[in-house]
Amino acid sequence: MSEPEAAQPRHARASIARRVGRYATLALVALLGYVLVYGSTVVDQLDSTLAANSENVDSLVGERPDRPTDQDEGDALNILVMGSDTRTGDNAEVGGGDVSGMRNDTTMIVHIAADRSRVEAVSIPRDLQVEIPECTYKDGSTIPATSGDFNIAFSNGGLRGDPAEAAACTIKTVEQLTGIYMDHYVVVDFEGFISMVDALGGVPMCITEPIVSEKAHLELEAGPQVFDGETALAYARLRTAEEGGVSGSDLQRITRQQQLLEQVAATVLSKNLLTDTDEVTRFLRAAAESMTMDESMASTSYLVGLVYSLRDLSLDDIVFVTPPWQYTEDRLNVELLPEAAQVWDDIRNDQPISVTAEGDASSAWDDGKKEESTSSATPSSSSKSSVSPSAATTEDLLEQCR
Repeated sequence: MSEPEAAQPRHARASIARRVGRYATLALVALLGYVLVYGSTVVDQLDSTLAANSENVDSLVGERPDRPTDQDEGDALNILVMGSDTRTGDNAEVGGGDVSGMRNDTTMIVHIAADRSRVEAVSIPRDLQVEIPECTYKDGSTIPATSGDFNIAFSNGGLRGDPAEAAACTIKTVEQLTGIYMDHYVVVDFEGFISMVDALGGVPMCITEPIVSEKAHLELEAGPQVFDGETALAYARLRTAEEGGVSGSDLQRITRQQQLLEQVAATVLSKNLLTDTDEVTRFLRAAAESMTMDESMASTSYLVGLVYSLRDLSLDDIVFVTPPWQYTEDRLNVELLPEAAQVWDDIRNDQPISVTAEGDASSAWDDGKKEESTSSATPSSSSKSSVSPSAATTEDLLEQCR
């Protein structure tokens, strides 16, 4: 197989906001608590769905870094989370056409401390310049090693549309880059996101100004409104618009995605587990159907146990960071600063992350024309959360927008 053509850079330079991660964790706790409440019927259904979408990729990844400890209950865990924008099957229409292969919009290493005192998620920019190793498919064939944007790894593995193969190539690339063993992986796709939002009955959003985008098939009025799944996805993927002050930058798009994910989590938390059982069950099923993961993680008992082990975490114990980086000479891509090695070392040794990039998640869009082209390496710390108590209903969430 010939060496693949390098994917176009997408300028994804930011990590997911701390607040979004905290909301998402609370939502997961609530959902898995629901599974405990409703017992064997829901568990059996979810286990069946999770098992159908699970696959062990160890043989495809090949040689692995050493684990610092035996991975028994209570030891540190590293989970590689990937978002997929595959354009085939049910995802073709929502993804913008039937395009072969797969791409990933988001990649994060989620580190769970052995003593369950903290959770740290490290975002890997998809236009980070890396060495991508040879990737292996299930039939034994391979695609040659190359170098370029980090998200080429997922594309190389996903050329045949198999999320497990895409995950394996990404895992191999991340482990080569960081020297960190990935205990688990999760891949989530477009269609699943739509189903999850629709299962909740929509997501309330506050739109500050009208937005019209022919390319995104999106036309929004200003004010509080409820997004269905397709509208929510279009809003999350929006990059250009004829009206609405949309800059075209991935950074601005990430801000919209953060707002949307925040509202999705708030909506989940607003559900009453005793009275909204149908909606919550549909959401759980949609989530299970949209994810591909490793076999050991694809079990409600395992997931419930993992979340239960995190029950004593406070919001300030969950941190999202980006390793220190700088722009490449052409200012189109990014590369890691030497200080990034400390991030990987902290994770390998299960120590709190001591440095992180400053200026990427909250900085203004850099179009490559600015003189400043380097993130600074600063001590990592978690900020106090400003999260207010969750609203009781969708109407309450909308009222907060007014």
